[in-house]
Amino acid sequence: MGRVPRASNRRRVDQAKLEAAGQKRLFGPPAQPITGRRRISGVEKPIWTENKANLIERYLYYFVQITKHGSYIDGFAGPQRVGPSNWSAKLVLESTPKWLRHFFLCELKNAPYVSLERLRDSQPTVGKGKAARTIELFHGDFNEEVHKILRSQHLTQKEATFCLLDQRTFQCHWSTVETLARHKRAGTKIELFYFLAAAWFDRAFSGIKDSAILDRWWGRDDWKALRRRPDLERAQTMCDRMKTDLGYKYTSPYEIRSRKQGGRVMYYMIHASDHDEAPYLMTRAYNRAVYPKETGHQLKLLLNEVQAMLPNDI
Repeated sequence: MGRVPRASNRRRVDQAKLEAAGQKRLFGPPAQPITGRRRISGVEKPIWTENKANLIERYLYYFVQITKHGSYIDGFAGPQRVGPSNWSAKLVLESTPKWLRHFFLCELKNAPYVSLERLRDSQPTVGKGKAARTIELFHGDFNEEVHKILRSQHLTQKEATFCLLDQRTFQCHWSTVETLARHKRAGTKIELFYFLAAAWFDRAFSGIKDSAILDRWWGRDDWKALRRRPDLERAQTMCDRMKTDLGYKYTSPYEIRSRKQGGRVMYYMIHASDHDEAPYLMTRAYNRAVYPKETGHQLKLLLNEVQAMLPNDI
């Protein structure tokens, strides 16, 4: 994600004046890593499992307002549930403005891959020549296909790139996350949404007979310690690793809950980014995922407020 130039005469937004004028608060304070049972600062309402695709699409809507371009990688892109409203790849492809230029969609299973082919073929042509939008499909294991994707001529060092890793449980190898994080040699890293199972983690963990599966997923041999940790601590441990081992500047876990199971946390969606605006926009996306999108004027206020809230030394 690029930076919005900071005008020398820009003044900080006075939140009290905005509220006094009837302007609803744009978003909460930036999300902070959670510890123990403390909730993420600024988060107002839960995101339900049926709305997680809306959350992804809404964040990318904010993402392109700043970058004006970008590439999207989806490592597990096939539809997981019945209904187009739950399909992240479809919502992102059809989102407007169509400023994301290059899509790399990977799927291992045959039936979901066929759905991806139909989705690709249904999309209108956008742009011409070098400016044309591209949609590339990869039929295979993302842990292998990621190397082909990152060799694309479109994924330059300056290309704003976002990657969704919506795995079921242990499908995404740690080496794959490492490869994504270290692809860019300078500037900001590829931004990640990484899904970490919660509700069925212990059951799935116990069912693994081949320890090599967990070795590849965790990338180290100390994965047994994860079993003894509460869900929140496990999510925070993953965030800490993304900071210390991969060098991401900001990492936070966001709860994805189930209405059917009484509000139980099903996943933690871990957001990893180097962009200073990202924590603010992520909190905004979480709080506004199911609401109508902002008008152009509201977006201008939003981006101005994001810049005003950043420390002066950034």
